[in-house]
Amino acid sequence: MLQYLKRSRGQKGFTLIELLVVIAIIGILATIVLVSLNTARSKARDTRRVSDMRQVALALEMYYDDNTSTGYPGTAASNQWSVMETAIEAGGYISSIPGDPGTGSYEYWVASGNQGYVLKGTLENATNAALDDDLDATVLGAACADPAYCVSP
Repeated sequence: MLQYLKRSRGQKGFTLIELLVVIAIIGILATIVLVSLNTARSKARDTRRVSDMRQVALALEMYYDDNTSTGYPGTAASNQWSVMETAIEAGGYISSIPGDPGTGSYEYWVASGNQGYVLKGTLENATNAALDDDLDATVLGAACADPAYCVSP
């Protein structure tokens, strides 16, 4: 019976301990890769948010150029995203309004007299370089402190 349990000198293969060590190393490496992948996804969502704000701002500027007498769409003192969305989509200034790629939502606040606005999206990474060039105060009712990314004309 013992001769079946012992490995003869000519046999090749791995012991159970060697296999377990290799599996543990593969598991650790897979965990590191998944954590890095989640960080990359977060950065990608933030990049998309910044891009979305710039696209919508461009569409709003085109809307304003065509409607200087009435100004930007919406009414002051509340989030008017759906009003703005309807106005610039119906006017053909943008084909479709982007939505937040994560669980958040975008905001659009218009000034009284419709001569200004603030677009707001909240970033996941509070150290994103885009936050260096945005608004950082409460503007037109939108709280723009970091990590909120806010743009205005």
